[in-house]
Amino acid sequence: MVAVNDEVGGGEVGGDRTGGDPFEGIEHSSDFAAVPDAFQRLWTPHRLVYIQDGQQPEESDCPFCLAPKMADEKALIVARGTHAYVLLNLFPYNSGHLLVCPYRHIATYDEATPEEIAEIGSLTQVAMRVLTEVSHCDGFNIGMNQGRVAGAGIAEHLHQHIVPRWALDSNFFPIIARTKAVPRLLGEVRREVADGWPKDEN
Repeated sequence: MVAVNDEVGGGEVGGDRTGGDPFEGIEHSSDFAAVPDAFQRLWTPHRLVYIQDGQQPEESDCPFCLAPKMADEKALIVARGTHAYVLLNLFPYNSGHLLVCPYRHIATYDEATPEEIAEIGSLTQVAMRVLTEVSHCDGFNIGMNQGRVAGAGIAEHLHQHIVPRWALDSNFFPIIARTKAVPRLLGEVRREVADGWPKDEN
């Protein structure tokens, strides 16, 4: 079931709902008792997978614990620090989508030591500089989803997202088609970011 507002881009959505409706099965806001507001909404029920039970790996299978034991190319690691490391997201929102993870298997930011917090912060700063240099991005989304209810895909191992953004890089494709167009291969991006990482920062 998908819900839409009455107007998207100024036009009626839903077609002829008296019969032969090509949008049959789509909820329409005019079908409910409510007073419309000024906001448009895109409903994304497929994201429920991030907050339902049974979606978390066992600690022995945690990808953020296993990655540092692998070769950098295999694990998509671009830099290793003393308390934390940086790797590419295997399922990126954009090319160059990085994750900063502590080596320790901790779930939330308040469990991190001062040393881990400091290194996560410094690695984030370096990552921003490197991505700006090698990919010429215009901005970033940076943040942590804490817990399954907040949308963390791997909720039991703390990780910070660094998503490079470019002007006009957003469209409806990921929501409507459940597909994200990522124009560059992971291995290529990993090499570029790793090569651009300051050697004295490792």
